Amino acid sequence: MHKKILVTGGVRSGKSRFAERQTLLLGRPALYIATAEAHDKEMAERIARHQAQRGTEWQTVAEPLDLPGALQRTDDTAPRLVDCLTLWLSNLMLGGHDWEAATDRLIATLQAQSAPVVFVTNEVGAGIVPENALARAFRDNAGLMNQRVAEACDALWLCVAGHPLRLKPHPGDPDPTG
Repeated sequence: MHKKILVTGGVRSGKSRFAERQTLLLGRPALYIATAEAHDKEMAERIARHQAQRGTEWQTVAEPLDLPGALQRTDDTAPRLVDCLTLWLSNLMLGGHDWEAATDRLIATLQAQSAPVVFVTNEVGAGIVPENALARAFRDNAGLMNQRVAEACDALWLCVAGHPLRLKPHPGDPDPTG
């Protein structure tokens, strides 16, 4: 069983839908640890729409900053889906928090988890170089954070145009190359 899974991809790549399916395969009901904050009307509507689409199989835990704490509090309860790491990073950076220390804490927490956890993150480094320093720092930091979390996870998936590609098979999975 995959206990720690990272799903990455671009915007509207199908990564959240795939991650939701993966999480529910690990058990039901499941916990949805949401990192988004509604700073404007459009985001509030987006969050409400996502919650309504998930339905009754999910219990939502909102945690924009203390993701390691949320994982510790919910361990041994149900499979968890964290959506998403890049919003969490954005919250940390915009709030003036030490994102590297927070990532260290997340990795340490992840290594101690017994209940399954699936992470969603954005692959942001494939586009143009941003025009401002904050956006460039975010792009670089997201890439570094994603590398660290991917290393700590048992499996890594990339979603492109709604199609998941396995990048890091779980130990014991058959070798698809023969």
